[in-house]
This record gives sequence, structure tokens and C-alpha cells, in this order.
Amino acid sequence: MKLSRFLLATFLTCVFPTHAQQVWIEAESFTNLGGWVLDTQFIEVMGSPYLMAHGMGKQVKNAETEITITEPGTYTVWVRTKNWVAPFDAEGAPGKFQLSVNGQPLEKVLGTEGKDWLWEKAGHAELNGSAKLALVDQTGFDGRVDAVLLTRDASFNPPNELAATNTLRRRLLGLPEKAPETKSYDLVVVGGGYSGMGAAISGARQGLSVAFIQNRPVLGGNGSSEVQVWAMGGTRRGLYPHLGEIVEEFADRSSNSPAADPAEFNDKLKEEAVKGEKSMDLFLNTHVYGVEMAKDAKKIRSVIGLDTKTGKETRFVGQFFVDCTGHGSVGALAGAEFMMEEKGHMGMSNMWVLKKTDQAVTWPTTPWALPLELEDFPAPRAMEPVGVKNKLNMTGFDLGYTPTPNMEEYLHGEWFWESGFDKQPLKDLELVRDHNFRAVYGAFSALKSKGGEKYTNYDMQWLAYIGGPRESRRIVGDMILNGEDMVKGLIHPDGCVPTTWDQDLHYPKEQYAVKFPNNPFISRAEFGKHTDRKNGYPVPYRCFYSKDIGNLFMAGRTISVERQALGSTRVMRTCGMMGEVVGKAAWICVRHHTSPRGVYEQYLDILKDLMNQPGAMRRDTLEGALYLPANAKKLPEVASDGLDPKKMPGIIIDDEDAELTGDWKKGEGLKPYVGSHYSFSSAKGASARFAFAVKESGRYEVRAYWQPHENRGKSVPVSILSTDGEKTVTANQSKPAGKEGYQTLGTFTFKAGEESAVIFRTDGSQGNVHLDAIQVISAK
Repeated sequence: MKLSRFLLATFLTCVFPTHAQQVWIEAESFTNLGGWVLDTQFIEVMGSPYLMAHGMGKQVKNAETEITITEPGTYTVWVRTKNWVAPFDAEGAPGKFQLSVNGQPLEKVLGTEGKDWLWEKAGHAELNGSAKLALVDQTGFDGRVDAVLLTRDASFNPPNELAATNTLRRRLLGLPEKAPETKSYDLVVVGGGYSGMGAAISGARQGLSVAFIQNRPVLGGNGSSEVQVWAMGGTRRGLYPHLGEIVEEFADRSSNSPAADPAEFNDKLKEEAVKGEKSMDLFLNTHVYGVEMAKDAKKIRSVIGLDTKTGKETRFVGQFFVDCTGHGSVGALAGAEFMMEEKGHMGMSNMWVLKKTDQAVTWPTTPWALPLELEDFPAPRAMEPVGVKNKLNMTGFDLGYTPTPNMEEYLHGEWFWESGFDKQPLKDLELVRDHNFRAVYGAFSALKSKGGEKYTNYDMQWLAYIGGPRESRRIVGDMILNGEDMVKGLIHPDGCVPTTWDQDLHYPKEQYAVKFPNNPFISRAEFGKHTDRKNGYPVPYRCFYSKDIGNLFMAGRTISVERQALGSTRVMRTCGMMGEVVGKAAWICVRHHTSPRGVYEQYLDILKDLMNQPGAMRRDTLEGALYLPANAKKLPEVASDGLDPKKMPGIIIDDEDAELTGDWKKGEGLKPYVGSHYSFSSAKGASARFAFAVKESGRYEVRAYWQPHENRGKSVPVSILSTDGEKTVTANQSKPAGKEGYQTLGTFTFKAGEESAVIFRTDGSQGNVHLDAIQVISAK
């Protein structure tokens, strides 16, 4: 605990006694941040939150604050910063800025030195009374500032070593030895992503007093406007179909990831869902960096957090705790056993969006970015209209945002802009994010300089500076779920949360890894063994609590699973349902004076009963009865993975009715599909014949259904046999079939009672041929 406090404290702007002759100002405490953004994701790496000039190539507005000087004189001004491309031995220094004192920029241009965080001498200033400080960005390319130090001792050089820097920080700011503490909460939830939201809301609806702690200004984690990853995973199915109802109250309805408008990820809706729970206290911008253990047992007494804007430290006291941090941070601080791959793990994504404007947009040279050619990365794709990829039936349901018009004006760099596969998944996180920056800026430079007129009018609209990590620590519970159990359908007695995602792990995409083999930045998804996508595989409750720490639950990526199982359980809607279960289990712990393990050993039937209750059910006190409020939120209809052929007009020939030749596999991952599945193959000489006969002679439109994927055939030969003879067309199944999921193959004449057919062949297809359904509809 002392080590964590020692390394990770940050503080308010302070004025010191005259004998100190030094003033320390934390950048994050500046009164007006201007266009600078607050970055809190690397506190464990570099010791503090910091400000960053994330202007994507355009200078940002000054960050400003005012301080009081009690001892007039000449001060040497130091700034803790870094040249963020220096660790890569890259040319130049993109993050240049200056410090202005009372409107006068000091002589030194900062952000140009060193391969790590260090103190740069900005210059000297004559100070007396109040002074105005400003961070003046010069480039818009992610200059960064941790702190400013003023000293009258001209011989003083602040230490660059991290531990010594934080010793100085603590000494100058006079932080009390022990932070003040809160009341004792029934449940303390750390981490504000989908898993944390599910746990906090679920626990509060069981009458628990809940402290909900998030280190960012918004909720949603990877599913927030800051990161913009779609919330995937099927809800409201399987053994306990009410699980997921809480998640659907706040889940995003975005059509694209990332989105044209961050509003699609609905941060406001998430915060409103949390603040609607009266027994919950929400602590945004609060980073948990320490754990205080109970004296008489291997249990957590409190977690120690700091306000990332004001520097205030607080001890959050509780009976039970939930680690929803995504990195297993609370469990690791408490001494829980965990699993983590140092190399060969999934990486971090920083996605991006381009917008087409009415005029040519200039872009500065980026010699420090990755030197990319157009063939070194996939071209950004056009976004799709609202509804094309929505996971839910939105009929009569408020999306919570206004859809963006003119979607054809936007291009996006998607989830596969991912790196860090062989980097240390915690200590190297800042370097991983910065490598992603260099890749994205290098790609846009290539598009602007070598992509021709197509990109002349495009500007960079958004680049996530908060990364979306996928894999680090997994805390060991009473059971470690393995992927083979899921494939075999081995149902454990405490199986509960349905996981519907296939065992999806990410690896560098070989095509784009040639130029930078030591740190590729484009990934591919490798789908291993399948799970039951319709009903879901029920993940055991025993994966949701630590085997070592008696009052610690987990939900999200931190649960007790081996890697193949993680590939399925890590998606956000699934993580949110884990939180729902944990919130209910925590009530059992408090109400029956037991432990998370005790819930499994003695009270599993009660937990099962709670999981069978609607998500909107609540109790007003710990002892109170559950009831359904009259104003319970209306949810969208349960998602359907398949289109019902019986409800579709015309003649429908599903892939299961086709005559298949050669090796074809069935799939359900690309949705929606017609019927119960689709088929696909790239086997040489394989074919599929969709035979049919019309009842009345005439002209008919023939439609082919498919969902696109990058590995689908680029030139699939499709033959239509009609009264007119045989006509062959070519389909590009790597592209969307159309807004309604189908592509028209043409209009043909068919004779009543005469067998006709549509035939797909794999030869020359340049990828997997996708078979879903053929629709024949009258052209009258």
C-alpha cells in the first residue's frame, strides 16, 4: 500500500512556506485545460495523470492557471515532459510546446528531449505575487506535461528517476500520511466499463450501498465515446434469460465502430442509468492505486483512490469489492494470484475517423511517424448507415442520439489498428499507445501524399487517445474455465452468464507485419472453436471471485478463465452480465453474512432465483422484498440472429436447402442471416445449387443474401439458369450486399413448373464463397 501511494499520488496546485523556495504545480490541476486533454491511463507507468495536446496536427488552445508566489524573486522553471517519439529512435520531436509566464513564453521549446519522462529547464522568470501560467502548444501532435516546478535555488536539478520524482512531489505538497476515509459501503465497484456498470446497478437494486469508482470522466470503458468499441455479445437468453436486461438499459446502439459522432456511444445515457440508483455514490475521475488490507484476515478493508483533477486522496471502505478494472489492478494490489501472458497476447487499439470537407485540407509532414506506403495498411472504410449493423431490433425504440447524415463523407480506421502483441501488457502501455499514434499519423500522411485526389478533401476528425486494451491480468478464482469445456458444452452446476462470442483471439496480420515485424500494428481475428451462439455457453459463477481474497469479486476481462475462453468472454455485453450476477451475489453475501465462495457452497439456489428475476426488479432495503417499479424502462426487442424465411416475400431457398458439392462449413458469426445459419467454403471445385420452380410464368427478380467479411470472395461466379438460358455474374462478397442484406443478380424469365437454379462456384472466387439464401420475387 505504501509503495502504491508513493508511486502514484498526484496533487493540487500548492503554495509553500517561504523557506521552501519551491512551487509545484500539477498540470492536471490547471484551472482551464483549453484544448489539452487529461490522460490517466498510464499512472502506473509514469507516476501521474498528465495533460496532452491531442490536436491531431492542429494546435490546441492554451491550458491556463494562476498561482500565488509568497516569496518574490527569480525562479528557475522546470517542466516534466518527454519527447514521445524518442523511444522509437524516430526523427524529430512532434510534441513541441512552450510554457508562458504572465503572457511571456519562456525561451525553451519543450517536449524535445530524452527517451523517457524527464525535467526540462524551461527558463527563468521574475515572480512577485500572482502569476499566470499557460501551456502553449506548437504542433497539435500530442505534447505532454506532468508537472511544473518553480525554484529559487539556481543550483537545484529535480530528479528524473520516477521514485525520486514522486518523493519530491509528496514532500513538497505535504500529503498527509493517511488519506481520509468514506463511510463503509456494502459494495465497492472499481472500474466503470460495462462490467462495472452491471455490478453497480445490480447491487444497488438489491438494496446495497454502493461506491462506484471510475478513473475517467465518462462511463462505458471500451464502449464509451473515448474508445468507441461496439458492445458485442448476446444477452437475454440461455439458462437465465433475464440476464442482460440491465445491460440493455445503457448499451450503445452505434452503427459503426468508431462512429461518425461520439454521441452514438451515449455517455449521457450511461451516467443517467447510474445516477438513477439512490443507494449508489458515483466517483468519476477517481483512480484507484492502492489497497489497504484488513488486519485479521486476507480481505480488503479499503481501496485508495485519487481524484485525477484535484489530487484529493480518499480511502473507500467496504465489505465487498469488485475488480472491474480490465487489468485486475485491485486483485494484484491485494495479492491475489493472477494469470498473464507477457508476450503473444492481444494488444491495444486506437481507432480513428476521417471526414470529407468541402475544400482541400493540408496536412503537415510527419517524419517521426511510421514511414508507410499505401500497401502497408488497409485503406479506411466508408461508414454504414444507421441500422445496417445494429445488433438489436430497434422498432419503436429511442436510439438516444440523432443519426449522422451523409455517412458517405466518413471513413474509419477500425478495431484492427492494434499493436503491442509482444510488449509487456502493463508497463509498456504508453509505448503501445504511442506506437499506434505513429502508425495512424503515418497512414494518414501516406493517404494525403500518395492516395491521389480521393483523399484531398479529407481531414482527421477523431483519433482515440484512450486506448482499448484487450488482455492483461486474469485473477484466479475457484475455477479456471477452459475453452474446451465451452466447445463440448460441459454445463457446470453454477453456469450462469451466457457467452455467445466465438473464441476470438487477435494476432498480427501477416500481410502488414513485414515492414515492422517487431511491433506490427494491424491485427486479424482468429476465430477458434465455436460456442452456442443462440443460447450461449453458461460461464460458471466460480470464475467471478478470487480464490485468495475472501471479499473480492471480479467481472469483465479479469475473470478466472484461460486464454481460449477469454477470447469468448471478453466482449462487453457478456462482461456486463457478469457484473449483474456479481451484484446479486454481493447482496447474498451481505444479507446472509457469507463470502463469495459461500454463495456457491451454501446459497447457490438463492442466486439462481435472483438470476431468474427481471433486471428492473429492486428492493428498497436489504431486508425488503423485490418488486417491479411501475416506471421500469422499456427495452428493445430481443435480438434475432436469423431472418425468418417464412416472413419474407417470394420464394426463399435457404442454404440448408441447397445442393452442396464439396466441403462446406456452417457459420453463424456474421449477422443477420436467413434461417438458422449460413454456409461458406473456399475448397477447390466446390459448388452450391439453389433449385426452384415458379408457379406462374413471367419475369422475376433474383436476389442473393450474404453478410460481408474481408475473407469473403472478391469475384464469386454466380450462374442463373432461366428460360433465357444461363447467365453468369460476379459478386464481391467482401462488400455489403446492400442495405437490406441482399444483392440483385438481375431480372429473368422463368416458366411455370420448370426447374430453374442459381449456382455458386468457388473456382476463381478469391476467398470464401458465402451462401445464405436466394430470393425469387415477381418483377411485376
